[in-house]
Amino acid sequence: MNKISAVIITKNEQQNIRRCLNSLVDVVDEIIVVDSYSTDDTEKICNDFDVEFIKKEFEDYSNSKNYGNSMAKHSFILSLDADEAISEELKESLALVKSNLKQDGYSFNRRTNYCGQWIYHCGWYPDVKLRLFRKSKAKWEGKIHEILQFSSDKKAYLKGDLLHYSYPNLSRHAEKMDLFTEMAARDLFEKKKKVSTLKLIVAPMFEFFKKYILYRGFLDGYYGFIISIMSSYYKFFKYSKLKNLWIEHNSLSNNK
Repeated sequence: MNKISAVIITKNEQQNIRRCLNSLVDVVDEIIVVDSYSTDDTEKICNDFDVEFIKKEFEDYSNSKNYGNSMAKHSFILSLDADEAISEELKESLALVKSNLKQDGYSFNRRTNYCGQWIYHCGWYPDVKLRLFRKSKAKWEGKIHEILQFSSDKKAYLKGDLLHYSYPNLSRHAEKMDLFTEMAARDLFEKKKKVSTLKLIVAPMFEFFKKYILYRGFLDGYYGFIISIMSSYYKFFKYSKLKNLWIEHNSLSNNK
C-alpha cells in the first residue's frame, strides 16, 4: 500500500488543530506540522498525536507549505490547513484510492462553515481543491491565497468533502480580512501593480453583485448577505491599501 504524508501549517490554531488531526488518524502515515511559533496551546495539542512538530519563522504561506512538503518522508502529500478536516465520505474515498495511487494528483470538494452555517452558494461550493498530490509534481506559489502549481495531467476526482471551518464569528473574519488585505496590497505593490480610482469604486460593487446575485448568495440567507458584503469590503480595502502605498512611495520620492 502507498503511504501518504499530511502537511499542515499553523500559528495559534488551538481552536481548530485537534479536529484537523483527529480527522487524519488512520488516513495518513505521517503528519508534519510546520508552526510559526504559536503562543497558544497549538503545540501542546499536537503533542497528543503522533506528529512531527517543526517550528519555522513565517515568511509567507507558500514558503511554509513548500518547506513542510520538503520534510515529508513519503512521495504523496495530503495538504490541509489547520481549520480543515476530512469528512467521513472523503476518508472512505482516500482509503480506497490509497491502495492504488495511479494518478499524480487527486481533487475533491471543499465545503465551508461560516459562523456555524454551511455555505452552498456565494461561489463557495463546490470549491474543488487539488490537495492530494505526488510531491515531485507540485509546488505552492503566491505569498497569499497560494496556488498549487501542478505539473501533470494525471488527475482524478474523489467523492467526499474537505470540511473548512472558516470563521467562527464576524469579529474573527474582520480581523483576518485586515491582515489578508494588508498582505495582498503589499504583494501587488512589490509587483508594481497600480489601481485606478474608478476600479477602487467599481470593483467592490461588482464583487457584491457577483457573490450575492450571480452566485446566488441570497439562497444562503443572512450569512450569504454577510459574505457578499465582506467580499466587497475585501476588494475595497485591498485596493485602498495599495493606493495608499503608492501615495506614500511617491511622497517619499518627491521629498528626496
